[in-house]
Amino acid sequence: MLNNTDRQTTSHLLMIRPVAFDYNAETAVNNAFQQKSVTKNIQQQAALEFDRFVEKLRAHDIDVTVVPDTPIPHTPDSIFPNNWISFHEDGSIVLYPMYAVNRRAERKQHVLDTLVNKFELLNRLDFTEAEAQNRFLEGTGSMVLDRTNRIAYACLSPRTELALLNEWCKALQYQPCAFYSVDANGNEIYHTNVMMCVADQYAVICLESIPDAGERQQVVDKLTSNGKKIIEISYAQMNAFAGNMLQVQNKQGEPFLIMSSCAYNALTPAQIEMLEQKNRIIHSDLSVIETNGGGSARCMMAEVFLPLKEKS
Repeated sequence: MLNNTDRQTTSHLLMIRPVAFDYNAETAVNNAFQQKSVTKNIQQQAALEFDRFVEKLRAHDIDVTVVPDTPIPHTPDSIFPNNWISFHEDGSIVLYPMYAVNRRAERKQHVLDTLVNKFELLNRLDFTEAEAQNRFLEGTGSMVLDRTNRIAYACLSPRTELALLNEWCKALQYQPCAFYSVDANGNEIYHTNVMMCVADQYAVICLESIPDAGERQQVVDKLTSNGKKIIEISYAQMNAFAGNMLQVQNKQGEPFLIMSSCAYNALTPAQIEMLEQKNRIIHSDLSVIETNGGGSARCMMAEVFLPLKEKS
């Protein structure tokens, strides 16, 4: 289906501007990163953080397609589109089964209608029927993709089922690398992309969150055998969203690592130096979004690898 020359990074991002962002009690049941804050005007604050973030990305010549959310149906987590859709180089889009019932409504047709004006959408794979059996796989939250080497890293949780992961990998010709990951309290980590990030030449990962020594070594071996330098982060850094990063490139092909200011401030000078040897860092304050949504910079960006339409 896909070829073996897929790029790890893209210069095209889809981001959904919130209209009713709020703490979502349906997702909080298994997202320990969420905290109901006392911040007033959460939607206004989140929209401000969103706009500043997009402005920073565009200032570095990264192409961001911003689609405003709709107030009806109410979708408080729409700011995190990477969980319900992914885009691939052969023109495929993939739709994913979501754990929270109110997140399933994020799959809004106007988002695809906006993209079809700019990109070639040639094929659709739809896994959403699994929701009826309470089986879930939440996109590039559940899976951290090494696109070049065709490996899908996934920590199993109520939102990431092994059988669905294997089905996805078979359909898209990836190799699964599944494991369990827990927080400092022993709770399963809800999404893989909060504990690890895979870039072109390196991986940022909280190895201490993988309790089984065999699984931990399996992940290390898989990363290093595919040429990734491991930059290890601690539980405290993971809790500051230092695993929730995404490497992108601008229109000139220059690589950048995107993260929140909270994540950046949690890194040590040595870690920052290692990362900046590979790419420049862009960070932005997302504290209201992180606190109430339990997700950070990477969750807000859906990478678009679709072919661009030729201009007439």
